[in-house]
Amino acid sequence: MPQIDTVIRSRQVATPGGVAPASIGVGAGRILAVAGYRAPSTAPEDVDLGETALLPGGVDVDAAVQAPGRDLGEAYADTTAAAVRGGVTTLVASGPADPPITGERGLLAHLAAAAGTVPGVAFLGAVTASSTPADLAELRAAGAVGFHCSLSDGAGSADQRIDDTPLRKAMAELAAMDAPLVVHAEDAGELSEPQGPGPSALMAARPARAERRGVERLVAAARISGTRVLVSPFSAAECAAVLAAARAMGAGISAQTCPHYLCLPVEQVPEGSAAHSCRPPLRSGPNRDALWSALLDRGDPVITQVGSGHRPGTGVAGIGWTLPALWTAARRRGCDVADLARWTSQAPAEFVGLRRKGRIEPGYDADLVAFDAAAEQTVPESDPGPYCGRKLVGRVAGAWVEGRGAYGCALPAVPRRRFAEPDGHAPHTAPEKPAARPR
Repeated sequence: MPQIDTVIRSRQVATPGGVAPASIGVGAGRILAVAGYRAPSTAPEDVDLGETALLPGGVDVDAAVQAPGRDLGEAYADTTAAAVRGGVTTLVASGPADPPITGERGLLAHLAAAAGTVPGVAFLGAVTASSTPADLAELRAAGAVGFHCSLSDGAGSADQRIDDTPLRKAMAELAAMDAPLVVHAEDAGELSEPQGPGPSALMAARPARAERRGVERLVAAARISGTRVLVSPFSAAECAAVLAAARAMGAGISAQTCPHYLCLPVEQVPEGSAAHSCRPPLRSGPNRDALWSALLDRGDPVITQVGSGHRPGTGVAGIGWTLPALWTAARRRGCDVADLARWTSQAPAEFVGLRRKGRIEPGYDADLVAFDAAAEQTVPESDPGPYCGRKLVGRVAGAWVEGRGAYGCALPAVPRRRFAEPDGHAPHTAPEKPAARPR
Protein backbone atom coordinates (compact mmCIF):
# COMPACT_ATOMS: atom_id res chain seq x y z
CA MET A 1 0.00 0.00 0.00
CA PRO A 2 1.58 3.34 -1.00
CA GLN A 3 2.27 5.80 1.78
CA ILE A 4 1.02 9.39 1.81
CA ASP A 5 4.03 11.64 1.32
CA THR A 6 2.22 14.94 0.70
CA VAL A 7 -0.97 16.46 2.06
CA ILE A 8 -2.54 19.43 0.27
CA ARG A 9 -5.26 21.35 2.10
CA SER A 10 -7.69 23.92 0.80
CA ARG A 11 -10.91 25.50 2.01
CA GLN A 12 -12.19 25.24 -1.56
CA VAL A 13 -11.58 21.80 -3.06
CA ALA A 14 -13.50 21.12 -6.28
CA THR A 15 -14.75 17.52 -6.22
CA PRO A 16 -17.50 15.93 -8.33
CA GLY A 17 -19.81 16.53 -5.37
CA GLY A 18 -19.15 20.28 -5.19
CA VAL A 19 -16.80 22.68 -3.44
CA ALA A 20 -15.85 22.04 0.19
CA PRO A 21 -12.90 22.29 2.60
CA ALA A 22 -10.74 19.16 2.42
CA SER A 23 -7.26 17.70 2.66
CA ILE A 24 -5.87 15.54 -0.12
CA GLY A 25 -3.38 12.79 0.68
CA VAL A 26 -0.98 12.07 -2.17
CA GLY A 27 1.51 9.24 -2.64
CA ALA A 28 3.09 7.35 -5.54
CA GLY A 29 1.59 9.88 -7.94
CA ARG A 30 -2.00 9.12 -6.94
CA ILE A 31 -4.65 10.61 -4.69
CA LEU A 32 -4.78 8.16 -1.78
CA ALA A 33 -7.23 9.90 0.54
CA VAL A 34 -9.69 12.79 0.72
CA ALA A 35 -10.38 13.84 4.30
CA GLY A 36 -11.48 16.84 6.34
CA TYR A 37 -9.61 20.10 6.03
CA ARG A 38 -8.04 19.76 9.49
CA ALA A 39 -7.43 16.01 9.38
CA PRO A 40 -4.15 15.16 11.17
CA SER A 41 -1.23 14.00 9.06
CA THR A 42 2.31 12.74 9.51
CA ALA A 43 3.22 13.26 5.85
CA PRO A 44 6.68 14.79 5.26
CA GLU A 45 5.11 17.64 3.29
CA ASP A 46 1.91 19.43 4.29
CA VAL A 47 0.77 22.31 2.06
CA ASP A 48 -2.07 24.55 3.23
CA LEU A 49 -3.54 26.64 0.39
CA GLY A 50 -6.06 28.36 2.65
CA GLU A 51 -8.67 30.12 0.51
CA THR A 52 -6.82 29.30 -2.72
CA ALA A 53 -8.94 26.69 -4.50
CA LEU A 54 -7.71 23.23 -5.43
CA LEU A 55 -8.94 21.89 -8.79
CA PRO A 56 -8.23 18.73 -10.75
CA GLY A 57 -5.69 19.50 -13.45
CA GLY A 58 -7.09 20.51 -16.80
CA VAL A 59 -7.34 18.03 -19.68
CA ASP A 60 -7.08 20.10 -22.86
CA VAL A 61 -8.51 18.19 -25.83
CA ASP A 62 -7.79 19.21 -29.44
CA ALA A 63 -4.93 21.64 -28.84
CA ALA A 64 -2.42 22.12 -31.64
CA VAL A 65 1.22 22.43 -30.66
CA GLN A 66 3.23 23.34 -33.73
CA ALA A 67 3.26 26.54 -35.74
CA PRO A 68 4.13 26.09 -39.43
CA GLY A 69 7.87 25.65 -39.88
CA ARG A 70 8.54 25.27 -36.15
CA ASP A 71 10.80 22.54 -34.81
CA LEU A 72 8.57 19.86 -33.27
CA GLY A 73 10.55 19.39 -30.06
CA GLU A 74 10.73 23.12 -29.40
CA ALA A 75 7.01 23.42 -30.09
CA TYR A 76 6.16 20.79 -27.49
CA ALA A 77 8.50 22.37 -24.94
CA ASP A 78 6.96 25.83 -25.36
CA THR A 79 3.33 24.72 -25.58
CA THR A 80 3.44 22.41 -22.57
CA ALA A 81 5.15 25.10 -20.48
CA ALA A 82 2.38 27.54 -21.39
CA ALA A 83 -0.26 24.87 -20.79
CA VAL A 84 0.69 24.20 -17.19
CA ARG A 85 0.72 27.96 -16.49
CA GLY A 86 -2.90 27.93 -17.66
CA GLY A 87 -3.91 25.05 -15.38
CA VAL A 88 -3.56 22.24 -17.94
CA THR A 89 -1.88 19.07 -16.64
CA THR A 90 -2.74 16.79 -19.59
CA LEU A 91 -2.48 18.02 -23.16
CA VAL A 92 -4.38 16.00 -25.78
CA ALA A 93 -2.65 17.17 -28.94
CA SER A 94 -4.10 17.25 -32.45
CA GLY A 95 -3.15 18.79 -35.83
CA PRO A 96 -2.02 20.63 -37.77
CA ALA A 97 1.35 19.01 -37.29
CA ASP A 98 4.45 18.00 -39.20
CA PRO A 99 4.66 15.07 -39.50
CA PRO A 100 0.91 14.45 -39.45
CA ILE A 101 -0.26 11.76 -37.05
CA THR A 102 -1.77 9.56 -39.75
CA GLY A 103 0.10 6.38 -38.84
CA GLU A 104 2.35 4.82 -36.22
CA ARG A 105 5.49 6.49 -37.62
CA GLY A 106 4.01 9.96 -37.20
CA LEU A 107 2.75 9.19 -33.70
CA LEU A 108 6.16 7.88 -32.64
CA ALA A 109 7.79 11.08 -33.90
CA HIS A 110 5.45 13.13 -31.72
CA LEU A 111 5.98 10.85 -28.73
CA ALA A 112 9.72 11.38 -29.06
CA ALA A 113 9.35 15.15 -29.42
CA ALA A 114 7.11 15.36 -26.35
CA ALA A 115 9.21 13.04 -24.17
CA GLY A 116 10.25 14.67 -20.92
CA THR A 117 7.74 17.50 -21.08
CA VAL A 118 5.45 18.49 -18.22
CA PRO A 119 2.47 18.23 -18.34
CA GLY A 120 1.86 14.84 -19.89
CA VAL A 121 0.82 14.62 -23.53
CA ALA A 122 -1.69 12.29 -25.18
CA PHE A 123 -2.51 12.27 -28.88
CA LEU A 124 -5.36 12.29 -31.36
CA GLY A 125 -4.70 10.44 -34.60
CA ALA A 126 -5.63 12.20 -37.84
CA VAL A 127 -8.43 10.84 -40.06
CA THR A 128 -8.11 11.87 -43.70
CA ALA A 129 -9.80 10.89 -46.94
CA SER A 130 -7.04 8.32 -47.51
CA SER A 131 -7.13 6.72 -44.04
CA THR A 132 -7.63 2.96 -44.13
CA PRO A 133 -9.02 0.70 -41.39
CA ALA A 134 -5.48 -0.58 -40.91
CA ASP A 135 -4.18 2.98 -40.39
CA LEU A 136 -6.78 3.66 -37.71
CA ALA A 137 -6.20 0.35 -35.94
CA GLU A 138 -2.42 0.93 -36.03
CA LEU A 139 -2.79 4.36 -34.44
CA ARG A 140 -5.12 3.07 -31.76
CA ALA A 141 -2.77 0.20 -30.93
CA ALA A 142 0.18 2.62 -30.79
CA GLY A 143 -1.58 4.72 -28.15
CA ALA A 144 -3.85 7.32 -29.78
CA VAL A 145 -6.57 8.15 -27.25
CA GLY A 146 -8.90 9.25 -30.04
CA PHE A 147 -9.00 10.75 -33.52
CA HIS A 148 -9.68 14.07 -35.19
CA CYS A 149 -10.64 15.29 -38.64
CA SER A 150 -11.90 18.39 -40.42
CA LEU A 151 -14.73 19.05 -42.85
CA SER A 152 -12.82 22.08 -44.15
CA ASP A 153 -9.39 23.58 -43.44
CA GLY A 154 -9.70 23.84 -39.69
CA ALA A 155 -7.25 21.06 -38.86
CA GLY A 156 -4.55 21.94 -41.34
CA SER A 157 -4.32 22.28 -45.10
CA ALA A 158 -7.43 22.04 -47.25
CA ASP A 159 -6.27 18.76 -48.79
CA GLN A 160 -6.71 17.08 -45.39
CA ARG A 161 -10.47 17.71 -45.26
CA ILE A 162 -12.77 14.72 -45.42
CA ASP A 163 -16.02 14.21 -47.31
CA ASP A 164 -19.06 12.20 -46.29
CA THR A 165 -18.22 8.77 -47.74
CA PRO A 166 -14.75 8.37 -46.17
CA LEU A 167 -16.02 10.08 -43.01
CA ARG A 168 -18.78 7.52 -42.53
CA LYS A 169 -16.45 4.61 -43.24
CA ALA A 170 -13.95 5.91 -40.70
CA MET A 171 -16.66 6.53 -38.11
CA ALA A 172 -17.85 2.94 -38.43
CA GLU A 173 -14.30 1.73 -37.75
CA LEU A 174 -13.91 4.04 -34.77
CA ALA A 175 -17.23 2.93 -33.29
CA ALA A 176 -16.08 -0.69 -33.50
CA MET A 177 -12.92 0.12 -31.53
CA ASP A 178 -14.76 2.47 -29.14
CA ALA A 179 -12.55 5.40 -30.11
CA PRO A 180 -13.90 8.97 -29.94
CA LEU A 181 -13.74 11.40 -32.85
CA VAL A 182 -13.14 15.17 -32.61
CA VAL A 183 -14.36 17.11 -35.64
CA HIS A 184 -13.81 20.62 -36.92
CA ALA A 185 -17.31 20.99 -38.34
CA GLU A 186 -17.24 23.99 -40.70
CA ASP A 187 -18.50 22.82 -44.10
CA ALA A 188 -15.98 23.68 -46.83
CA GLY A 189 -18.72 24.42 -49.35
CA GLU A 190 -20.03 27.30 -47.22
CA LEU A 191 -16.69 29.09 -46.83
CA SER A 192 -15.15 31.88 -48.89
CA GLU A 193 -11.96 33.92 -48.92
CA PRO A 194 -11.96 36.81 -46.41
CA GLN A 195 -12.28 40.21 -48.08
CA GLY A 196 -9.84 41.85 -45.73
CA PRO A 197 -7.88 41.31 -42.52
CA GLY A 198 -9.33 40.90 -39.07
CA PRO A 199 -12.16 39.13 -37.26
CA SER A 200 -15.10 40.84 -38.98
CA ALA A 201 -13.96 39.85 -42.47
CA LEU A 202 -13.27 36.33 -41.23
CA MET A 203 -16.74 36.09 -39.72
CA ALA A 204 -18.30 37.12 -43.04
CA ALA A 205 -16.22 34.54 -44.92
CA ARG A 206 -16.98 31.77 -42.42
CA PRO A 207 -20.65 32.29 -41.51
CA ALA A 208 -22.57 30.35 -38.88
CA ARG A 209 -24.36 28.40 -41.62
CA ALA A 210 -21.04 26.70 -42.46
CA GLU A 211 -20.91 25.28 -38.95
CA ARG A 212 -24.60 24.39 -39.03
CA ARG A 213 -24.24 22.51 -42.32
CA GLY A 214 -21.24 20.63 -40.98
CA VAL A 215 -23.02 19.72 -37.75
CA GLU A 216 -25.98 18.39 -39.75
CA ARG A 217 -23.60 16.15 -41.74
CA LEU A 218 -22.02 14.87 -38.54
CA VAL A 219 -25.35 14.16 -36.90
CA ALA A 220 -26.48 12.08 -39.87
CA ALA A 221 -23.24 10.07 -39.81
CA ALA A 222 -23.17 9.65 -36.03
CA ARG A 223 -26.73 8.33 -35.90
CA ILE A 224 -25.79 5.57 -38.36
CA SER A 225 -22.37 4.66 -36.98
CA GLY A 226 -22.86 5.10 -33.24
CA THR A 227 -19.50 6.87 -32.95
CA ARG A 228 -18.87 9.21 -30.02
CA VAL A 229 -18.33 12.61 -31.65
CA LEU A 230 -17.16 15.94 -30.26
CA VAL A 231 -17.65 19.10 -32.33
CA SER A 232 -14.58 21.23 -31.62
CA PRO A 233 -14.20 24.14 -31.61
CA PHE A 234 -17.92 24.98 -31.34
CA SER A 235 -18.74 28.64 -31.94
CA ALA A 236 -22.16 29.01 -33.64
CA ALA A 237 -24.75 28.88 -30.88
CA GLU A 238 -27.57 28.37 -33.37
CA CYS A 239 -26.28 24.83 -33.89
CA ALA A 240 -27.00 23.89 -30.27
CA ALA A 241 -30.61 23.03 -31.15
CA VAL A 242 -29.43 20.63 -33.87
CA LEU A 243 -27.14 18.86 -31.41
CA ALA A 244 -29.84 18.75 -28.73
CA ALA A 245 -32.28 17.10 -31.12
CA ALA A 246 -29.65 14.55 -32.14
CA ARG A 247 -28.84 13.73 -28.53
CA ALA A 248 -32.54 13.29 -27.78
CA MET A 249 -32.61 10.64 -30.52
CA GLY A 250 -29.65 8.82 -28.99
CA ALA A 251 -26.71 10.15 -31.02
CA GLY A 252 -23.49 10.32 -28.99
CA ILE A 253 -22.58 13.83 -30.11
CA SER A 254 -21.57 16.81 -27.99
CA ALA A 255 -19.51 19.98 -28.33
CA GLN A 256 -16.47 21.72 -26.92
CA THR A 257 -16.16 25.49 -26.98
CA CYS A 258 -13.22 27.71 -26.03
CA PRO A 259 -12.63 30.61 -23.62
CA HIS A 260 -12.23 33.11 -26.46
CA TYR A 261 -15.71 32.32 -27.82
CA LEU A 262 -17.13 32.74 -24.31
CA CYS A 263 -15.19 35.93 -23.51
CA LEU A 264 -14.57 37.92 -26.69
CA PRO A 265 -17.47 38.95 -28.95
CA VAL A 266 -16.28 40.19 -32.31
CA GLU A 267 -17.53 43.72 -31.55
CA GLN A 268 -14.96 44.06 -28.77
CA VAL A 269 -11.77 43.08 -30.59
CA PRO A 270 -9.64 45.29 -32.84
CA GLU A 271 -9.98 45.03 -36.59
CA GLY A 272 -6.95 43.62 -38.35
CA SER A 273 -5.91 41.62 -35.27
CA ALA A 274 -4.19 38.36 -36.18
CA ALA A 275 -4.38 37.33 -32.52
CA HIS A 276 -8.17 37.07 -32.84
CA SER A 277 -8.33 35.40 -36.26
CA CYS A 278 -9.47 31.95 -35.22
CA ARG A 279 -11.32 29.27 -37.17
CA PRO A 280 -14.30 29.18 -36.64
CA PRO A 281 -14.27 32.96 -36.15
CA LEU A 282 -15.32 34.99 -33.15
CA ARG A 283 -18.99 35.87 -33.38
CA SER A 284 -21.41 38.45 -31.97
CA GLY A 285 -22.23 39.34 -28.38
CA PRO A 286 -25.70 37.70 -28.59
CA ASN A 287 -24.05 34.55 -29.95
CA ARG A 288 -21.63 34.55 -27.00
CA ASP A 289 -24.55 34.84 -24.57
CA ALA A 290 -26.32 31.96 -26.29
CA LEU A 291 -23.17 29.83 -25.98
CA TRP A 292 -23.22 30.46 -22.25
CA SER A 293 -26.86 29.43 -22.08
CA ALA A 294 -26.01 26.14 -23.80
CA LEU A 295 -23.02 25.53 -21.50
CA LEU A 296 -24.99 26.29 -18.34
CA ASP A 297 -27.96 24.09 -19.26
CA ARG A 298 -28.55 21.96 -16.16
CA GLY A 299 -30.50 19.33 -18.07
CA ASP A 300 -28.59 17.64 -20.90
CA PRO A 301 -26.12 20.31 -22.10
CA VAL A 302 -24.81 19.96 -25.64
CA ILE A 303 -21.65 21.91 -24.77
CA THR A 304 -20.04 19.59 -22.25
CA GLN A 305 -16.48 20.86 -22.08
CA VAL A 306 -14.16 23.81 -22.64
CA GLY A 307 -10.69 23.59 -24.19
CA SER A 308 -8.14 26.21 -25.13
CA GLY A 309 -8.54 25.80 -28.90
CA HIS A 310 -4.82 26.58 -29.04
CA ARG A 311 -3.57 26.99 -32.63
CA PRO A 312 -0.09 28.60 -32.68
CA GLY A 313 0.64 30.24 -35.99
CA THR A 314 -2.77 29.50 -37.53
CA GLY A 315 -5.24 30.99 -35.05
CA VAL A 316 -5.69 31.86 -31.42
CA ALA A 317 -2.74 31.05 -29.13
CA GLY A 318 -4.07 31.40 -25.60
CA ILE A 319 -3.44 28.15 -23.74
CA GLY A 320 -1.54 29.91 -20.95
CA TRP A 321 -4.66 31.87 -19.99
CA THR A 322 -7.26 29.07 -20.15
CA LEU A 323 -8.48 29.09 -16.54
CA PRO A 324 -8.20 32.83 -15.81
CA ALA A 325 -10.02 33.81 -19.03
CA LEU A 326 -12.78 31.27 -18.50
CA TRP A 327 -13.18 32.16 -14.82
CA THR A 328 -13.35 35.90 -15.56
CA ALA A 329 -16.49 35.31 -17.62
CA ALA A 330 -17.91 32.40 -15.58
CA ARG A 331 -17.89 34.15 -12.19
CA ARG A 332 -20.10 36.91 -13.58
CA ARG A 333 -22.69 34.25 -14.37
CA GLY A 334 -22.83 32.77 -10.87
CA CYS A 335 -20.55 29.80 -11.53
CA ASP A 336 -18.17 28.26 -9.01
CA VAL A 337 -14.85 26.47 -9.33
CA ALA A 338 -16.62 23.09 -9.48
CA ASP A 339 -18.06 24.22 -12.81
CA LEU A 340 -14.53 24.96 -14.03
CA ALA A 341 -13.41 21.50 -12.92
CA ARG A 342 -16.28 19.80 -14.74
CA TRP A 343 -15.78 21.72 -18.01
CA THR A 344 -11.99 21.67 -18.22
CA SER A 345 -11.10 18.40 -16.51
CA GLN A 346 -13.78 15.84 -15.72
CA ALA A 347 -15.76 15.94 -18.99
CA PRO A 348 -12.77 15.97 -21.37
CA ALA A 349 -11.01 13.19 -19.45
CA GLU A 350 -14.13 11.04 -19.67
CA PHE A 351 -14.58 11.77 -23.37
CA VAL A 352 -11.11 10.54 -24.38
CA GLY A 353 -11.06 7.71 -21.86
CA LEU A 354 -8.32 8.92 -19.52
CA ARG A 355 -9.77 7.01 -16.60
CA ARG A 356 -7.34 8.21 -13.94
CA LYS A 357 -7.61 11.88 -14.85
CA GLY A 358 -10.15 14.61 -14.22
CA ARG A 359 -11.32 14.17 -10.62
CA ILE A 360 -10.16 14.75 -7.09
CA GLU A 361 -11.03 11.32 -5.75
CA PRO A 362 -9.01 8.43 -4.30
CA GLY A 363 -7.41 6.34 -7.02
CA TYR A 364 -7.07 9.19 -9.50
CA ASP A 365 -3.75 10.67 -10.57
CA ALA A 366 -2.59 13.53 -8.37
CA ASP A 367 -2.88 16.09 -11.17
CA LEU A 368 -3.87 19.18 -9.21
CA VAL A 369 -4.03 22.93 -9.69
CA ALA A 370 -3.95 25.65 -7.05
CA PHE A 371 -6.20 28.43 -8.35
CA ASP A 372 -6.54 31.81 -6.67
CA ALA A 373 -10.05 32.74 -7.78
CA ALA A 374 -9.87 36.25 -6.27
CA ALA A 375 -6.55 37.38 -7.74
CA GLU A 376 -6.60 40.01 -10.46
CA GLN A 377 -3.99 40.28 -13.18
CA THR A 378 -3.44 42.12 -16.42
CA VAL A 379 -2.22 40.17 -19.41
CA PRO A 380 1.07 41.75 -20.57
CA GLU A 381 0.98 43.93 -23.68
CA SER A 382 3.74 41.72 -25.06
CA ASP A 383 1.54 38.61 -24.96
CA PRO A 384 0.80 37.41 -28.51
CA GLY A 385 -2.57 35.91 -27.66
CA PRO A 386 -6.17 37.19 -27.71
CA TYR A 387 -6.16 38.47 -24.12
CA CYS A 388 -3.28 40.93 -24.56
CA GLY A 389 -3.74 43.91 -22.23
CA ARG A 390 -6.97 42.59 -20.69
CA LYS A 391 -7.67 42.46 -16.98
CA LEU A 392 -8.50 38.92 -15.86
CA VAL A 393 -9.69 37.54 -12.54
CA GLY A 394 -8.13 34.32 -11.31
CA ARG A 395 -4.55 33.11 -11.28
CA VAL A 396 -2.97 29.67 -11.41
CA ALA A 397 -0.79 29.70 -8.30
CA GLY A 398 0.68 26.24 -8.71
CA ALA A 399 0.28 22.80 -10.21
CA TRP A 400 1.23 19.21 -9.46
CA VAL A 401 1.49 16.50 -12.13
CA GLU A 402 1.21 13.00 -10.67
CA GLY A 403 2.01 14.44 -7.27
CA ARG A 404 5.14 16.35 -8.24
CA GLY A 405 5.43 20.11 -8.37
CA ALA A 406 5.25 21.32 -11.94
CA TYR A 407 4.65 25.05 -11.69
CA GLY A 408 4.00 27.78 -9.17
CA CYS A 409 5.13 30.18 -6.52
CA ALA A 410 6.20 29.23 -3.02
CA LEU A 411 3.23 28.16 -0.89
CA PRO A 412 3.05 27.64 2.88
CA ALA A 413 4.09 24.12 3.83
CA VAL A 414 5.01 22.08 6.92
CA PRO A 415 7.96 21.73 6.90
CA ARG A 416 8.47 24.95 4.99
CA ARG A 417 9.68 24.26 1.46
CA ARG A 418 8.74 25.19 -2.05
CA PHE A 419 6.86 22.78 -4.25
CA ALA A 420 8.43 24.56 -7.24
CA GLU A 421 11.39 26.82 -7.70
CA PRO A 422 10.75 30.60 -7.50
CA ASP A 423 11.02 30.98 -11.28
CA GLY A 424 8.22 28.47 -11.76
CA HIS A 425 10.25 25.55 -13.08
CA ALA A 426 9.64 22.13 -11.60
CA PRO A 427 12.37 20.87 -9.25
CA HIS A 428 12.13 17.29 -10.50
CA THR A 429 12.71 15.11 -13.53
CA ALA A 430 9.69 14.72 -15.80
CA PRO A 431 8.27 11.27 -16.55
CA GLU A 432 10.35 9.30 -19.03
CA LYS A 433 7.39 8.91 -21.38
CA PRO A 434 4.30 11.07 -21.75
CA ALA A 435 0.90 9.48 -21.26
CA ALA A 436 -0.43 8.25 -24.57
CA ARG A 437 -2.74 5.34 -23.82
CA PRO A 438 -6.17 5.54 -22.20
CA ARG A 439 -6.12 4.47 -18.59
